[in-house]
Amino acid sequence: MGKLIYLDNATHDKRTALTVGTFDGVHQGHQILIGKVVEKAREINGRSVVVTFNPHPREVLHGGHNKIKLLTTLEERVEILQGYGIDEMIVIPFDRDFSLLSSHDFIEKIVFGKIGVQHFIIGYDHQFGKNREGTITTVKKLGKELGFDVHMVDAQEVEKVTVSSTTVRKALANEGNVEMAANFLGRPYQLAGMVIHGDKKGRQIGYPTANIKVDNPRKIIPLNGVYAVTVDFENTVYKGMMNIGYRPTVTDINELRIEVNMFDFNQEIYGKQLKVHFHKRIREEQKFNGIDELKSQLGRDKENCLSAL
Repeated sequence: MGKLIYLDNATHDKRTALTVGTFDGVHQGHQILIGKVVEKAREINGRSVVVTFNPHPREVLHGGHNKIKLLTTLEERVEILQGYGIDEMIVIPFDRDFSLLSSHDFIEKIVFGKIGVQHFIIGYDHQFGKNREGTITTVKKLGKELGFDVHMVDAQEVEKVTVSSTTVRKALANEGNVEMAANFLGRPYQLAGMVIHGDKKGRQIGYPTANIKVDNPRKIIPLNGVYAVTVDFENTVYKGMMNIGYRPTVTDINELRIEVNMFDFNQEIYGKQLKVHFHKRIREEQKFNGIDELKSQLGRDKENCLSAL
């Protein structure tokens, strides 16, 4: 069972295979590293560990001006890592003091001294420590000195595009390309949140929607538009369509709404949690000439969503 553990509560165990990184999204490139960690942990009958950071290092390094939108919250990350067989996700609080730590001290005092390591798995281009001066060469040198093995993993490409969290963020936020995101992530992108009261406009036109307040305001919201989605609610999966946008046909209030119409569903779920998985962007948001035109389009949207799902 994967656990989320902060560094202060971490236990030392030399029989550890680990990797280090932010791992936002836990995309297909990350999954290669993670698979190697799990494999090496099994070889030594030890534990598999992912060492990660919170908040995102780029925020601290840029003085808080660069507010990174996240593909995964810490809770989502540990759940995904658990699914890939990781025993522990150790979180290092990333602050200004930590950012000044040299790569040598980070590996010797924290990775080797505080956590313990027998197999260190690292990506081909990973850099870390103060001014990002630490590289694969640094890790190999320290591995020889301290007595742990180092394994390098090459770049992974999906459809000839190098997989990166930045690529996935752009696909979602700039293009609404949830299919590309799913391809890179190895699973549909998800949003979780609580159902809150809306103005019930959807119900009045025959398409009742659940208005969602996303749990973490740092999560990336895909580009405005209509999406084919599946919704997890109380251990049941429902098909549905989600609208992200300002609903220009029914209101002139400039407030972004995230609302989902769940097919074959008629329960009252205010205050309940939903988890939404994005499968395809059906169309962009648009303004219609009245409610009748909107209703006709929603009928077509539902057909298109069912077809996509």
